[in-house]
Amino acid sequence: MSVIDDLSFFQQVATRGSLTEVARQLGLSLPAVSKRLSQLEKRLGVQLLQRTTRRLSLTPEGTLYLEGGRPILRQLEELESALTRQQPTLQGRLRINGTLGFGRRHLAPVVSSFARLHPALEISLELTSLPLSLLDDQFDIGVCMGAPPDSRLIGIRLLENPRILCASPKYLEHAAPLQQVTDLARHNCIVLRQFGSDYAIWRFHKDGEDFSHKVSGTLSSNDGEVAMSLALDGHGLILRSRWDVQEHLESGRLLAVLQDYQAPPGDIYAVYQHRRHIPQRISVFSHYLVQELARRLPFAVCH
Repeated sequence: MSVIDDLSFFQQVATRGSLTEVARQLGLSLPAVSKRLSQLEKRLGVQLLQRTTRRLSLTPEGTLYLEGGRPILRQLEELESALTRQQPTLQGRLRINGTLGFGRRHLAPVVSSFARLHPALEISLELTSLPLSLLDDQFDIGVCMGAPPDSRLIGIRLLENPRILCASPKYLEHAAPLQQVTDLARHNCIVLRQFGSDYAIWRFHKDGEDFSHKVSGTLSSNDGEVAMSLALDGHGLILRSRWDVQEHLESGRLLAVLQDYQAPPGDIYAVYQHRRHIPQRISVFSHYLVQELARRLPFAVCH
């Protein structure tokens, strides 16, 4: 194995934190991955990782090797990108991360059509409940809700994504009047327990003033599709992204309420690392995303 191969391999081990996960990602057996790590440590003459039954942790030498290797791999990628920028065919590997709900519904079909256009490109799409960091070189591009929080990342706003409070006509027919945020106290609210913090506090804005209410209800879920199904069945109010509820609003299966109050938006961004030469596969895919998502979700196109 070359030095570059070793650096790339160790980046995978360090960022994924599990030899089993690395084995799955590389298509190798667990013993093969463990043996390769041992050979690397033997070649370098240092221990890179502390291994326990539950987790892997970096030694000081492992941290130095990880942090020192990242710019080397990035420079190599930029060099290859500069060399292949004039080539008509996209090649190499494109690693994409997205959130579960939006990823299944909209990102996966876009990736599928992009793969048909670029058959020489190796594409990996990984969906997670929360966006993962793109600074550890585990992914090339992420599609997530909200602008990138780090100046080392470039964010392209793909879609507007307001969140809408709604319920089925069946529920609203017998529910208490709903004219202001405090009226939520008299309603059954379907809570989505995805991210572990203030999930039951619904926030709104109207005429320069902020409102928040800690909602409650008899039903909750950690899955957006389940929560949506409960709302469609008439169990209560739900606060969801417009891309998720638009078709139900158009069909009348859900009705928007408190429309003069705006919930905090979660606009959808494509995010990737800032670098001197953006690999062509990343720039072409990001532009394709803008085009295809605008076609799939015309009501959410940025203005």
